[in-house]
Amino acid sequence: MLTDTRQRAILRRLRKQGDVSVHVLADEFGVSLSTIRRDLATLSSDGLLRRVRGGGSAVEQDSDTFDTVDRRCADDKDAVADRAAALIDDGQIICLDIGTTTARLARRLRDRRITVITSSLAVVDELRHAPGPELVVLGGVLRSTYQSLVGLLTEQALAQLSANLCFLSTSGVNAAGQVLDTTGIEVGVKRAMLAAAERSVLLADKGKFPGTGLLSVCGPQDIDVLVTNRGADPGTLTCMAKAGTEVIEA
Repeated sequence: MLTDTRQRAILRRLRKQGDVSVHVLADEFGVSLSTIRRDLATLSSDGLLRRVRGGGSAVEQDSDTFDTVDRRCADDKDAVADRAAALIDDGQIICLDIGTTTARLARRLRDRRITVITSSLAVVDELRHAPGPELVVLGGVLRSTYQSLVGLLTEQALAQLSANLCFLSTSGVNAAGQVLDTTGIEVGVKRAMLAAAERSVLLADKGKFPGTGLLSVCGPQDIDVLVTNRGADPGTLTCMAKAGTEVIEA
């Protein structure tokens, strides 16, 4: 059996059963334990399963809608968006990531003479009739619950573009300053935005420090500026500052 075929079969088994041991999978597919461990490691790095002791477990899909997430920590998100808007100069080209705080930032840019690149339909809704910005909408696969376009088409489009700034969102930042995300399909888009921009700005309210997430998007050394709230975890902020990140507390 080809590796790709076996890995797809492992995913089908996990989605049906929830979790399964390395020994059971090795017996089922007639391969060694080390082969199965490599399969699980590959699938885990792609965000398709979660490694657990002795085997693998299916990744739970985030059931929260964009509107549900948007209502959380609303005041903190508004403060971050206000401060982030001040970092943008007229005439600049910016990328706005998928996320509730980036959508709030877009709301503050309606009269600005800038170019906005995004795959967030929430950002599009904020700016589609705005008099100021020129809006560039990336293609991709629709993730309807989170009002976003994701996938290979989105990443390929970003590879053709160049921006002055990208504004990233995150599900959390761990104590070591790693920027995390819980949705594997969004990680590639975030990395493509980082590659397309001269400078990166991470927008994260104080509740995301220290945070958790399934996958690492990037390290603190890849973030030029962090905008968060006063009261965010000081240890994490210190770690990011030591890596060269400018920390701005709104």
